[in-house]
Amino acid sequence: MPKRVYELAKELDLSSREVIAALAGLGFIAKSHSSTVENDVVAKLREAAEKGTLKQLATATPAARPARPAPQRSTAERPPAERPPAERPPAERPPAERRPAAERAPKQAPAAPAAPAAAPAQAPAPAEPAVAAATTPAETKPLTVNRGITVAELAAKLGVTPAEIVKKLFLLGEMYTVAQSLSDEAAEIVASDYGYQLQIVSPDEEEDLLAEEEVDDESQLTPRPPVITVMGHVDHGKTLLLDKIRQTDVVGQEHGGITQHIGAYQVHKNGRAITFIDTPGHEAFTQMRARGAQSTDIAVLVVAADDGVKPQTVEALSHAKAAEVPIVVAVNKIDKEGADPTRVRQQLTELEVVPEEWGGNYPFVDISAKQGTHIEDLLDVLLLVADIQDLKANEKAPPRGVVIEAHLDKGRGPVATVLVQRGTLRVGDIIVCGTAWARVRAMLDDDGKPLNEAGPGSPAQVLGFNAVPEAGDDFRSAPDERGARQIAQDRESRRRVADMVSRKTVTLEDLYEQTREGELTELNVILKADVQGSLEAVQDALEKMKMEEVAVRVIHRAVGAITENDVTLAEASGAIILGFNVRPDPKARTLAEQNGVEIRTYQIIYKLVEDIEAALKGMLKPVFVEDITGRAQVRATFKVPKIGTIAGCYMEEGKATRGQKVRLLRDGVVVSDTTVSSLRRFKDDVREVTSGYECGVGLDNFHDIKEGDVLEFYEVREVPRD
Repeated sequence: MPKRVYELAKELDLSSREVIAALAGLGFIAKSHSSTVENDVVAKLREAAEKGTLKQLATATPAARPARPAPQRSTAERPPAERPPAERPPAERPPAERRPAAERAPKQAPAAPAAPAAAPAQAPAPAEPAVAAATTPAETKPLTVNRGITVAELAAKLGVTPAEIVKKLFLLGEMYTVAQSLSDEAAEIVASDYGYQLQIVSPDEEEDLLAEEEVDDESQLTPRPPVITVMGHVDHGKTLLLDKIRQTDVVGQEHGGITQHIGAYQVHKNGRAITFIDTPGHEAFTQMRARGAQSTDIAVLVVAADDGVKPQTVEALSHAKAAEVPIVVAVNKIDKEGADPTRVRQQLTELEVVPEEWGGNYPFVDISAKQGTHIEDLLDVLLLVADIQDLKANEKAPPRGVVIEAHLDKGRGPVATVLVQRGTLRVGDIIVCGTAWARVRAMLDDDGKPLNEAGPGSPAQVLGFNAVPEAGDDFRSAPDERGARQIAQDRESRRRVADMVSRKTVTLEDLYEQTREGELTELNVILKADVQGSLEAVQDALEKMKMEEVAVRVIHRAVGAITENDVTLAEASGAIILGFNVRPDPKARTLAEQNGVEIRTYQIIYKLVEDIEAALKGMLKPVFVEDITGRAQVRATFKVPKIGTIAGCYMEEGKATRGQKVRLLRDGVVVSDTTVSSLRRFKDDVREVTSGYECGVGLDNFHDIKEGDVLEFYEVREVPRD
């Protein structure tokens, strides 16, 4: 079917101007990016793209065009009223005004030689290079904009009027106002027509690109504690290792004995501070492990000697390599029966992690976190690696860092675990973190003791946020409370606009596909969790459970207890409420019972995942299998008045039951698929007949039975989905 220019541009990964130029090289004149291109021309264009001659067509076309403008210019110069000075400045007006002159050019061509001297002095001369520049891919200019940019903002960046962009979009069949936010696709199409390669970023990414990188004077830098992230597979002993180092019992406080939050701790060795970040090992906590690797100086990969390398071990290793940080491997559980540290080294060598004793660059330390074996050796290796890195920071600079974890505490409000990366964070400081801001009301260390300040490389729990910040967001200092509040509100507004633009809408095509493929079943879910990181982990786990015919839709997620508002939303949307390490308050529980809203609470993530998988399987269309119960051969037929034809059969195998499903086969072909309407032995009605007996069988609504036919009796039963 015919295609428009902008559709071809998207298909061939070119700008609309380049496609128009290439079409001109094929002898097809397209006036704009909304022009329709016929099938034969589309085929020629695709053939040129396959041969690699498309770029030559696009670049060769502008050279062939100067022959036309000369008559246009000389003709246009004759009547001065057609070229008033007030109409010359806009870039696209002169070509539009010269178009009528081009139509008359062939008739006036003989009179044109008198004007060649004046033609080069006119405005069209610089206009031709502009067209060539727009059609040359090598000269496409990059332009960075934030997602959800309005028509007016894009017009200002492109140096054109908003009305021109509105007109272009109207020609594409899109209706936009000047103050309306553009979709990513619409912004890219408009920008490509003006010769720009658009890079669309989120509001936070744009701020990072615009932010100036602070450069500290070498004389102001002082040594700081190394930040070490402990990573590895679930139940390989990461938290138990930190327990032994800190002489605490964190594992006893974790539900199911597995870590489900990021923990930041600080210990001292030989008078030097070391900051540890403990990440979860369960497969659902991918984002937490990624955040831990990005915030660290050294990664400790814990591998159990009796279990070897597992999927989350490989994933943690990938995060550490992507962060380009040194890796120290701790081979744990060497005291257990069946432990084989050499096998662990061999498995990691296959992943290009070669031990130092084998000529590689990765230190390996065999430890037993339970017995405390070689823990001191591991700390010595970590300090040695830190010394090689020469970690320093400016303590006197404005504070800056990253949020490791955040949650909503019932008595203290929003609480964030932060890692200071530069400067010193003090009580009373004003900071901005994403869409949240805080006047630091109090700070606590990992033991819950008050802190007055936290220097570079130090973790701290910060109280005083107006809302729960997003885990992984950077925090920076603000001059005053008013400025911090304004920055946070601006970020929230821009993020809301970006979310609205990126939110997928249902089109008629989508609706047709869903109608053709069958009704799409959705499981609406409301998520509540104790901390932001767990909330992300649960949502990621749910999104990975996409099954055919079933979709999981998280309609709301938040940190904190389950409230009446959650129950009301669940009732209106037909959703279930999932709570992770949170409980509903009494009023919410009562309201849920009255309205029949299901609330499920969990403390271990894999139990939540298993329950949701079971629920999804229950929503799938059932799977039916056939069981052949019997087979009979028709040896005679009997005509019975008012009833029809009865088949005199001999049961060769199995059994036949009255009312059961049956197929009539003739020469191996199914002639009829019906049910047994009557079943008799001699003159008596019977419920079933087994193999080795003769019987009379009547079929429901089918009487074309012949001798030699075969009756196949079967049952259909439902089986659970895998």
